[in-house]
Amino acid sequence: MSFVEFWPPISLTLSLASINTAILLLAATPIAWWLARSNSRYRELVGALVALPLVLPPTVLGFYLLIALGPDGPGGWLAGLWGGRTLAFSFSGLVIGSFFYSLPFMVQPLRNGFAAIGPEPLEAASSLGASNWQRFWRVALPLARSGYITGAVMTFAHTVGEFGVVLMIGGNIPGQTKVTAVALYDYVERGQWGQAHLLALGMVVFAFVVIAASLTMDRRVDVPMP
Repeated sequence: MSFVEFWPPISLTLSLASINTAILLLAATPIAWWLARSNSRYRELVGALVALPLVLPPTVLGFYLLIALGPDGPGGWLAGLWGGRTLAFSFSGLVIGSFFYSLPFMVQPLRNGFAAIGPEPLEAASSLGASNWQRFWRVALPLARSGYITGAVMTFAHTVGEFGVVLMIGGNIPGQTKVTAVALYDYVERGQWGQAHLLALGMVVFAFVVIAASLTMDRRVDVPMP
């Protein structure tokens, strides 16, 4: 039993979590901004749609993603552009599935961060001649940094801990879709309790470090500058 045995699923998981977090930092920002600032009557309907993965069983979401990514869905058409047949059971499929499953973990902290700004700082910047982009980049973004930190940390950690969705759409392909949570399940299925214990303990330690780091960073960000 050695670390080399654990490294492929760990490396794949870290790559998936990093890519998913980076994509969601960009994609969730306009969604969260609109949810925080819009007066549209459809705002809460959109908010409920974004939050749906929080209450849906992962297998339900994974099932519909499997259909969408399969050869008869949009994923099959997209894969056909480069000669493939499906996006299911591939790393690209894992990224797409993780995006939808982790979306509320990024959107909600950003929405709260933008909502906490209030209209006064943005109105003040507007009165000084700042454009919409300048108001967002120089005023809203710095004031919402706590939301960005929380969203990034929670999204990364949530992606690392995904199981149901990634198993449904990715299966258990070593080096391609076998992430850490699936590897742990595989060890248990095969009765390899020693490896299962080590991997599970590592994930517990990782979760504790992530939560502690998130709370520490939030506290430092919220402390007013002298």
